[in-house]
Amino acid sequence: MSHQPLPDALPERESMEFDVVIVGAGPAGLSAAIRLKQLSPDLSVVVLEKGAEVGAHILSGCVLDPGPLDRLLPGWRDEESPIRQKVTADRFYLYGPQGALRLPGALMPRLMSNHGNFVVSLGLVCKWLAEKAEGLGVEIYPGFAAAEILYDDTGAVVGVATGDMGLTRAGEPGPNYQRGMALMGRYVMIAEGVRGSLAKSVIARYDLAAACEPAKFGLGVKELWEVSPEKHHPGLIQHSFGWPLRNDTGGGSFVYHLDGGKVYVGFVTHLNYRNPYLSPFGEFQRFKTHPDIAELLQGGKRIAYGARAISEGGYQSVPKLAFPGGVLLGCSAGFVNVPRIKGVHNAVTSGMLAAEAAAEALAAGRSQDELSAYEDGWRQSPIGRDLRAVRNVKPLWSRFGTLLGVALGGLDMWTNALARFSLFGTLGHGKSDAQSTEPAARHKPIAYPKPDGILTFDKTSSVFLSNTNHEEDQPVHLRVKDPLLQKTSEHDVYAGLSERYCPAAVYEWIEGEGGPRYQINAQNCVHCKTCEIKDPNGNITWTVPQGGEGPVYQEM
Repeated sequence: MSHQPLPDALPERESMEFDVVIVGAGPAGLSAAIRLKQLSPDLSVVVLEKGAEVGAHILSGCVLDPGPLDRLLPGWRDEESPIRQKVTADRFYLYGPQGALRLPGALMPRLMSNHGNFVVSLGLVCKWLAEKAEGLGVEIYPGFAAAEILYDDTGAVVGVATGDMGLTRAGEPGPNYQRGMALMGRYVMIAEGVRGSLAKSVIARYDLAAACEPAKFGLGVKELWEVSPEKHHPGLIQHSFGWPLRNDTGGGSFVYHLDGGKVYVGFVTHLNYRNPYLSPFGEFQRFKTHPDIAELLQGGKRIAYGARAISEGGYQSVPKLAFPGGVLLGCSAGFVNVPRIKGVHNAVTSGMLAAEAAAEALAAGRSQDELSAYEDGWRQSPIGRDLRAVRNVKPLWSRFGTLLGVALGGLDMWTNALARFSLFGTLGHGKSDAQSTEPAARHKPIAYPKPDGILTFDKTSSVFLSNTNHEEDQPVHLRVKDPLLQKTSEHDVYAGLSERYCPAAVYEWIEGEGGPRYQINAQNCVHCKTCEIKDPNGNITWTVPQGGEGPVYQEM
């Protein structure tokens, strides 16, 4: 399971130089690229995207708050775009096994309102933003997985290197081997999304998380359905909490009606759950059996599937964002508003703020230093105001359970909205999600119903709908550091929880005459990053596979 070192005698990397190198063609990276070219058209800007095409690896709800987009691209509303379906109705429910209690809209703080927002496919929005960026002269390279940060002698970031292509499973150059490229920049912006491998690397190297709370995450599992016309209500959005999760486990659902008879159905499970027998995928399948959801989906057709980790730490978990030669953007920085289940608006704003700081520095002849204007300014920006007002919702939910925690979180959002004051100050998160997992001996197994193939499904058929593909003869991009520890702890103490937390059937414990054997089906991986987050020993490392591989989401 270990990765074999490459031979010493490798060809030199080809190198390209740019003013700014951006890793990730999501809303943060593309907004940064657009803003840079708006401010300084002569700057050379490149965006690297590990997906086969822009949008291929993008997964989000998504209800879009268009405010930051109005600032980035004034006049976009008068153009043809994939941002079409306005929110027409906004509902919140507390679910029980057979019924639901609708919460009055008057109880919801103003910031929870979705009036003026849009139901969109974020993947299609990113493709549209990429066209805008290319029209301004930005170079975008899809299928280029940035695998390594490059540093100069002073320790400053000077660029990134893409992964080598054509390596065999043993880690040796095969007949189609190609050395990765070095893309050098005066500044590097990391916008990989949640738990990106480069972001993780620079956070560790520069100790960027030293002064913040532990990062927290959820796992979002999502399907796209075509439903019967009489059940389709374009622009209707619904959120719920409660069943099927127990009171001591955080999470909730979203149901968003797009145009064209399509509906997004998704479920988020907070990854600080304690019971190792819990399966976020299984809870999502159970959710669809609720009478409200089953009635909506009856007679419909599931056409797409995906899963992705969600940053949930919020205001107090944001690390230092600037380091010598670069910055963190969007979900790499942790800019998700948990109760709103929204991060795209903050991702766009972060890209603009970073671009403005970089353009000013480049105009002054600077490079490879810290963009302190970005670091110093985000808390006073719309991002800081957005996250600060909801900073205690996640900690309260985690401490007091769903019913009391959500009520206290609502009260805290109201006091922040009305008086910019919190009764709780700023609460900490405590343990990481991995540390929150308890030994299996303290819990009972959870019996999940067998999939019926109509409303509920297994992981294998779901992964098929994500269009996921990885070349099998390449190094496994999921690395187990200590196989023995995986057996003695992950299997023996935690009952092999990786089989359950993974939403794509990547991990298996196979019982045999010689004892259990750990099998990694890396070709199934949808790049959700849950294994890095939830493994109780931090024993699994997610790395980028060959460029272009992974899921190919169409409208997610």
